[in-house]
Amino acid sequence: MPVPILLVTGFLGAGKTTVVNHLLANAEGRRIAAIVNDFGAINIDAELIAGASDGVVSLANGCICCSLEGDLLRTLSTLLRRDPKPEYIVIETSGVADPADIVRNLMDPVILREAPLETVLCVMDAATLPAALDDALMRSQLRVADIVALSKLDLADESAGARMREAIRAQRVPAVVVDARHGEIPSALLFPAAVDRAPAPRDPGPRRPSEERFETLSWTSDQPLSLPRLQQAIGRLAPKLARAKGLFETVEQPGRQMVLQFAAGRATLAAGDATAPRAPRSRIVFIAELGVLSKAELDGIMAACVAYG
Repeated sequence: MPVPILLVTGFLGAGKTTVVNHLLANAEGRRIAAIVNDFGAINIDAELIAGASDGVVSLANGCICCSLEGDLLRTLSTLLRRDPKPEYIVIETSGVADPADIVRNLMDPVILREAPLETVLCVMDAATLPAALDDALMRSQLRVADIVALSKLDLADESAGARMREAIRAQRVPAVVVDARHGEIPSALLFPAAVDRAPAPRDPGPRRPSEERFETLSWTSDQPLSLPRLQQAIGRLAPKLARAKGLFETVEQPGRQMVLQFAAGRATLAAGDATAPRAPRSRIVFIAELGVLSKAELDGIMAACVAYG
């Protein structure tokens, strides 16, 4: 029996992890395998999804989560050899990945027979300015999509969703556009009713010249952070950041992790789980355009957040 693949793409901070979180938390008895392909040295996304650290982590509802380390096809092959093997596979791409390249890999005849690509979902922040769709990477993410999910509608003004729908239509993409409030998308749109039906091979389109556009700067500390100082630091860094995400402990709440998410100029902080043993108290990934933010500048700003003594 083939195992259908759902490919989740979208730009930095669009809300892909929230969508995957919702799918795993509401599996409704399905055995779903989630492959997380995070951009950066610290795989924060895998930790946020399922508390994953290394390899494959089994979840109580029958789902599993694994971090993508190395070759995608090798990771898929490992999942397909599991007993019982998953009924569905979800692949979350990096926000700077061109999904056309991943689609091209998934057209491998062996993978297509055993794990056919069923649906490509592009998650898009509803507050994205229509002019941003002129970006070649974002256009590529839209072009391969079957479904475009508008996220963060609660954070955008009422007309934002309508503006984005119109901008997407102007790109002449065949995708269905749906709202994804809090990451929720009807599962009937994402998973096939009959898994024994293999979808037709896809044409990913022409290869786009590869371009090193973003770089990742990772910062860790074994000391707790001062929350007010961290908020000031994020304010200073915000104009240079495309994305930031991380887990950290504060001096105000020792032993308890906080979760930082920064995207589209907005920073959110939320309570997390207890600090994992032997893990750094603070580990944050910062993503910026090449050359915009130096490691020395980042380290200097973040060092002021450490609450010594």
